[in-house]
Amino acid sequence: MTTKADMYDVIRKPIITEKATMASEHGAVVFEVAIDSNKPQIKEAVETLFGVKVKAVNTSITKGKAKRFRGMLGKRKDVKKAYVTLEEGNSIDVSTGL
Repeated sequence: MTTKADMYDVIRKPIITEKATMASEHGAVVFEVAIDSNKPQIKEAVETLFGVKVKAVNTSITKGKAKRFRGMLGKRKDVKKAYVTLEEGNSIDVSTGL
C-alpha cells in the first residue's frame, strides 16, 4: 500500500512548456517524475492524486548537460518526463497549484 506522500515522491512537478501545451491539446499532461519510477507507478499516482482515468503513460529521460559553474566543470541532473494521456472526458488543470 502506497501513501499519498509516496505518490508526491513519484510525481515531482508539472512541466509547462510550449511542447507540453501542444500535447495538452490532444489530452496529454506532462510531469517531471522520479528517475527510478516506472509506468505503472506513474499511472497509479496520477489516478490517485487527481482522480482521473489514465489511458497511457509514455516516458523519456533527458540526460543532464555538462556546464561550467564558477570555472569548474559540473553536470546538470538527469530528468525523467512522463507524458500522461488521459481517457476521454478527463482533464487536469496544471495552471493551478497541486
